[in-house]
Order: sequence, then structure tokens, then C-alpha cells
Amino acid sequence: MAARGHVQDPNDRRLRPIYDYLDNGNNKMAIQQADKLLKKHKDLHCAKVLKAIGLQRTGKQDEAFSLAQEVATLEPTDDNSLQALTILYREMHRPELVAKLYEAAVKKVPLSEEYHSHLFMAYARVGEYKKMQQAGMALYKIVPKNPYYFWSVMSLVMQAISAQDEKLSQTMFLPLAERMVEKMVKEEKIEAEAEVQLYFMILERLGKCVEALDVIRGPLGEKLTSELQSRENKCMMLYQRLQRWPESNALAHKLLLKNPDDWQFYPSYFDSLFHLIDQSWSPPEEGEHCPEGAVHHTVAEVVRFVEDRIKGEDDKDSRALRGPYLARLELIHRLRERGCPEEAQLGEPLELMVQFFGKFGDKPCCITDLKIYLHLLSADQHVQFVNRLSEAVPLGEQGDEGFAFPDDTKALQRHLCVCQLSRALGLHHALDVEGKLRLIAELKAHYRHGLKFGANALKTELQFSDMYCLMAAHVYIDLWTDTGDEDMVWQSLGVLQEGLSHSPSNAQFKLLLLLLYCRLGAFEPVVDLYSSLDAKHVQHDTIGFLLTRYAESLGQFAAASQSCNFSLRFFHSNQKDTSEYIIQAYKYGAFEKIPEFIALRNRLNQSLHFAQVRTERMLLDLFLEADIVLSLEEMVIRGGQLTEDHRRRSLEEESVWLRLRSLTLRLLASLAALGHSASQQNSEVTNENGVGDKSSILGSLLSQLNQTLQTANQMAEKRVQYPFLGPPSTRLAPALSSGSCQCQAAALQLSVHIQELETVGLGENRQQEHETDLCSDLCFKLTTLCVFVPSQTKILNKCKGDVLELKEGKLKTQPSFLETLIFFVETVCIVFWMASHCAKILRPLKTSLQKKKKKKKKDVNTAMPAVVCGFQELTGSLQDLLTQALEHIKGQETGLTALKLASLSLDGCPEVSHLLDLSVCPVAHLNVR
Repeated sequence: MAARGHVQDPNDRRLRPIYDYLDNGNNKMAIQQADKLLKKHKDLHCAKVLKAIGLQRTGKQDEAFSLAQEVATLEPTDDNSLQALTILYREMHRPELVAKLYEAAVKKVPLSEEYHSHLFMAYARVGEYKKMQQAGMALYKIVPKNPYYFWSVMSLVMQAISAQDEKLSQTMFLPLAERMVEKMVKEEKIEAEAEVQLYFMILERLGKCVEALDVIRGPLGEKLTSELQSRENKCMMLYQRLQRWPESNALAHKLLLKNPDDWQFYPSYFDSLFHLIDQSWSPPEEGEHCPEGAVHHTVAEVVRFVEDRIKGEDDKDSRALRGPYLARLELIHRLRERGCPEEAQLGEPLELMVQFFGKFGDKPCCITDLKIYLHLLSADQHVQFVNRLSEAVPLGEQGDEGFAFPDDTKALQRHLCVCQLSRALGLHHALDVEGKLRLIAELKAHYRHGLKFGANALKTELQFSDMYCLMAAHVYIDLWTDTGDEDMVWQSLGVLQEGLSHSPSNAQFKLLLLLLYCRLGAFEPVVDLYSSLDAKHVQHDTIGFLLTRYAESLGQFAAASQSCNFSLRFFHSNQKDTSEYIIQAYKYGAFEKIPEFIALRNRLNQSLHFAQVRTERMLLDLFLEADIVLSLEEMVIRGGQLTEDHRRRSLEEESVWLRLRSLTLRLLASLAALGHSASQQNSEVTNENGVGDKSSILGSLLSQLNQTLQTANQMAEKRVQYPFLGPPSTRLAPALSSGSCQCQAAALQLSVHIQELETVGLGENRQQEHETDLCSDLCFKLTTLCVFVPSQTKILNKCKGDVLELKEGKLKTQPSFLETLIFFVETVCIVFWMASHCAKILRPLKTSLQKKKKKKKKDVNTAMPAVVCGFQELTGSLQDLLTQALEHIKGQETGLTALKLASLSLDGCPEVSHLLDLSVCPVAHLNVR
């Protein structure tokens, strides 16, 4: 028995089958096994919690929570129960309950290091920084280990970062954290690099750069070893913040002597030089220039230093480093900006870039290196520059197609770099139509020739010649943009599909295909393309909008709902995931990463894309699932080369569009709340219970909607055109031009007046005058809304072109018709909901009025109030409109189904004509249902 080491807890053995069932996803068997165990051992609390986990995972959240609370109220202290409850509460997204759990455990077992540690991490999950500080110190008193002490210090820093009062941070939290660390420094108890990093972070946030510099350069700084040149980087940053330019210059100079290819120090070297020149700094007559060594304070010294580094690279037998050559171009750029004549000493930029290309043209990075310095060339040097580079590209003899091809991958990369630089200089754009078509033929020939170099490549690897294919597609897009010939975009699709067939992992092909399909109105292939990108983490925010932007506007409501859910899953998991990152950072002492994690979480929570998909998802739920009245109420109650100017305008438009959609959603929710209250209570009781307040909220929201519409109209008047590769055009302009926003606002405005009429009643003598004014106003609103119905008829007529039109074997796409139809359908939904709400209020008022008049004059036929007549006119117009809409949609379905897509061909591109085979080409998956 002694050889076994320990005797297994019999409860662990009993619980093991339940754990296994849960791990394998067999939740029902886990519940059954837990029930069997509880019959024999009623006090086995962990079994009850494991059963709750099984119930939670089978969708019985309320039952699971009730069961868990039965155990939690007993304040268990056994590890199995505590860990099982922790797992359950995390899955329920209730991390605050984990903290309460361990608070009770710590009270019962006050000397447990494990429970105190779990309590600290539980507080970390919910961001209770003050309690974290206290828990950390309590843990340190029990077990005096440095990490626990510095957990408490970091919690003080987090209180400073999260405090809304900056003065409080600077005068209380950070100074206290500083004193706590200084205590450990004086007692010589600093042990780890993380503790020095934290001390540096505190001093930096306090603005004590001199003290921080002393720490980094002193004995504590020797502990900073996990990152290469960590001490030097921190010193450089502090020198720049302190504007100690001599030290900054000397340190950069010293580091570049060690590694002339370390680019991060060249900008610091040049920046410090010009600051020294501006300050007319001169070195002291005796002694060192500064503590870091010699200072280069003249342009001549810096020019000589850069040239010496280049000479050293030229004299090497091994391959030269890029850094010094790029530093020379960067120095020319900076000297030219300042108008310094010393620029000429460094040479002619054209010659220097040709020289750079000769040395590094076979590297893929050459294009990005040179691209940022093309502005150093004058306009009349562009063609000369490209010709000089072309001379340095070794190509074989011309083939049958009239093109000379490279014989190896290095020559291919040089030729590819020349083509990319030509495009960057605008030479491709300057060609006429025939010139662009010749260029496309050349690019496609080079692409297909280059495929032989990657014949044995894996599917996950890119072909060497992929960039030729991508450029050919872009030139087709240029032709489409310039001429409006839609054949060009179909040719581009064919080229990209061919490229994707050889490089299934090329993300650039997929993203461009995604944009083109969306522009053409074909959404089905887009879903598969986006899925194949296998977007990770934050990419759901940075590229996810490409999917959600077009899904709804192209009539793919189910796909739109699915894509919104896909994005929302990432944003919702962000909170949980970030908490785990923070906990790991505490455990491993990566304190400097904790503010970064929190900043990322906050940035994602404030993401425009997050707000948009959240709003659109709720609206889609209403449009797809809500019935006229009751279901609406139930649904709401249940769910509650791009320029900077383009970026700025796109953000403004997207924000206004989001505000319009959000206000519409909130107005519908308010309308549903009013209807729900009215269906349960009479008007007098309703007012006592706050429906009057709800009406005022409704009026406030309508006012905000009207103001936002005014702003939106002003934006739409500017008619901003975004480049093809820029941000997708927002839905704001088409929504306004369709008239849907205005019609929705008019319908929602009716709710305020109808609510007032419900309060006043029809035919009440004591309020006759007020009622007359109200009825007149309401009639006017009804008449206005009736006017909007014909306008929607006009919008419907705008949709009556063919979304797809096939003439003489050529396909013409008009996805704007589809988007207009979507706006029309949304507007009709809102108007019908509003009409139903009106009917719900007018019906009892009309009945009550009829009863009163029958009592007064039994034999006289009294005319109905104008309000009722106006409402009947509105419903009649809506019925006619809906009939027309259904006929149009059926006609579209018939027309699309009759299209013979198999007759399409790509004239002039026989090599890729097989891509239009309906069995393989996503083009054939255009939505025709």
C-alpha cells in the first residue's frame, strides 16, 4: 500500500464517470449518472454541481442555476465543488459569483494559499482592482512571496489607469504603488525582471523620467534580459521624452555601430541630429560629449557615418545588409524636406534606387522598401527609372507569345518588382485601353509561365507568380472603372478564380473576389470565400464588415443573420478571453501587458462594427420573425489608396447610419412597450404606471431621429465616391434616395399622436376642443403617410428593372435594384406595424363612440370621425401597395429562373472559359431564388 504513494479519495472515483461524460459532450448521460450518485450520496455536493453543468449545456439554464445556488449557499470548501461551480459560473457568464464563492471559502479556511489565490483571480476577471489589491496583500501576509506582493502593487496601478479622476491617479494610487516598490528596493528584495518592469511602468506613468532612467541604467536594469536591447530601447525612449538629444544621438550612433541593419535606431539618430541643429548645440571643449559617448551634431558627420556604413557593406564578401542603403534614402528625404544643400553629397536618388534594386531586387521586400521613396523621383524620371530597372532584369529569349520570361525565381522576383513599381508610379493607369489590354496579356503570360516554379508547392503555399495574376485583375478593374464595360469585371473574376485554383490559400485573391462578387450582387460565393479566409480573433472586426455590409442589402436575410451572429460571437467572447489573458499575465509576471489587454478589450467593446452588427441583428430578428403586433411586442421584450479624408468621411457616414438604425430599433421597442402596457391596463392606470413617461421617451427618440435625418441628408448631398479598394460605400445614400428613411420616420411620428388620442378619447365633451385639434393633427399625419405610400410605389417601380439581364451572351448586373427592394420591404414592415398599432387603439375608441351615439340618437346614422376614415384610406393604400410588391417579386423570380447562365462565355480569355462551367464556378451561384 505504501508503494502507491497516496490513497485516492473515494469521491474522486465516484465522480470520474460524470467528468468523462461531460468531457465527451454526453451531457444527458452525465445528468443520469449524477442522479444515480445523488440517490446514494445526497451530501455529495460536487455531483449536484456536475449535474447543473450538464443541465446548462443542454439549455436548461434556470434549472442549472437553481441547483448551483443550492450548493453555493452551503459555502462549500472542497476543491471539487469549488472548481465545478467555477466552471459552471463561467459558462453562465456570471464571473461575479465565482468571487462570492471564494470569499466564503477564504472566511472558512483563512490560511489557504490556494483559496486566496483563486479569490484574487476571481476579482481579476471582473476588474475589482481595489479588492484585488486587498486580496494580494492578504495573500502576501499568509505566504510572503514576491509575486503576491507585486500583484497588489499592479492592482494599484490598474486603479490608477481605470480612475476617471487623473488627479487621483497621480496623487494617490501611483505614489502609493511607488512607495510599495521602493520599500522592496531598499530591503533588496527585488528578484525578477517583472518587478523591475513594474517599477519602470509606475515611474513612467508618474512622469518621473529621470528616476526611471536611473533605474534602467542602475543595477536593477541588469535584470531586463528577456527582450533584446530592452535597456537600450527604454533609455532611448526616456532620452526622447526628456529631450536629451545629445544622449539620444550618441546612443543611436553606438547601437548602429554594433548593428548597422537595426532600422529602429536610424530615425532616432536622424531626429536627434536635427533637434541638435535647431538648438545650435555644440560639444564641450573638454571631456566626453555626454554620458553615452560621442555626439554627431552636424549634417556632415551624419552623412559621413551613413556612407561609412555603406562602404562597409560594399566591401563585404557576404551579402550586404539593407539598412544602410535605406538610411541614405531616408536621410535624403529628410534633408530635402529641410532644404539642406548637403543632400547632393549623398547622390542622385534615381541612381541610388537603381543600385539598391541591383543588390536587393530579388527579395520580395524590395518593392516595399523602394515604394516609400518614389516621391524622391521627379515626374519626368518615372519612365527612365523603370527602364533602368528593366535592364537589370535577366530574361530569356522571346517565346511564341512575344514575351521574354525569367529562367529562375530570383529573376522572376526582379521582374515582378519592376511591374509593381511601374504600377506604384502610375504608369499602368496612364495607358490607354489598348495599352492596358496588352499589359494584361503580358501579366497573364508571366503568371502562367511562373507556375512551373511552384509545381511541387503545397496547397498552403503561394505561387511565386501570384502577384502577376493579382495585378492583371486590378488592371481589369481599372478598365471597368474607366469605361464602365462590365465584361472587364467578369474577366477579372475569371483571372482571380484561375489564380485561386493554383493558390487556394491566397488571401488577397479571396478578398478581391469577395469585393467583386458583392459589387455584382452575388452573395452566395462570398460566404464560402470568407469562411476559407479562416479569420482569427481581431480579424473578425477588421475584415468582418465586408461580409455584414452586403448580406442584408443583397436580400440574403438568413446569411446576414448568420454573419452577424458569427461576428457577435467573437465580440461576446472577447470579454471572457481578455480576462483569461489578464490572469495569465498576473501568474507569469507580464505586468506591462495587462494595460494592453484591457485597452484592446475596451477598443473592441467600442468598435463601430460591433455596434452595427448588434443593431442589425436585432432589426433582422424583427423583420424576419416578428408578426404584426403581438409577436413584435414579444420579440422586443425577449431580446432586447485611400486617403485620410475618405477614411474620415466613411467613419462619419457609418456612424450616422448606425445612429439611424439604432434609433429606429429603439423606437420600435418603445412602440412595442406601449402596446404591451395598453393591452394589460386601462388608460388611467397606465398613466399612473408610467406610460406617460414612455410617450415622452418616444417623443424624444423621434426628435433625435429627425435631427439625425437632417445630418444624414447633408452628408448625402456631398455624394462622396470611394475608390474601389477603399471602404465599402455606406448604405446611407441609397437609403435616403429611396425615401425609406423619411417614410419610416413619418410612420413612427404617427405613434405620438395616436397615443395622445388614446389618452383623450373620441367624443369626450369635456375635452372637445383639444380632441378636435388633436384629430385634425392626426388626420394631417395620416394624410402625410398616405402621401408616402405612393412614393413607395415609385420606389417599387425603381426596383422593376432586371437584377440580372442576359443579352447576346453578356450578363448585366444591377444589384442596386435589389438593395432598393430591401429598403422597400423594411419600410413596409415598419408601416404595417405602425398601422396595426393604430388599429389596436382606434378599434376600441371607435366602438365606444358608436355605443355613445346610439344611446343619444338611435335612429340617426352618424358619420365616422375623420381619423377613422383617414386610417381606412391608409390601410387600403397599403393593401394595394403590397399586392404590387408581391407581383413584382414573383416576376423577378420567374425572370431570374429563366436566365440561361450556361450560355455565358469569357470572350478573349479562352484559357479560363472553363471557370464558367456551372458545376465549378461560383459565378453560377448568383442568387436566383
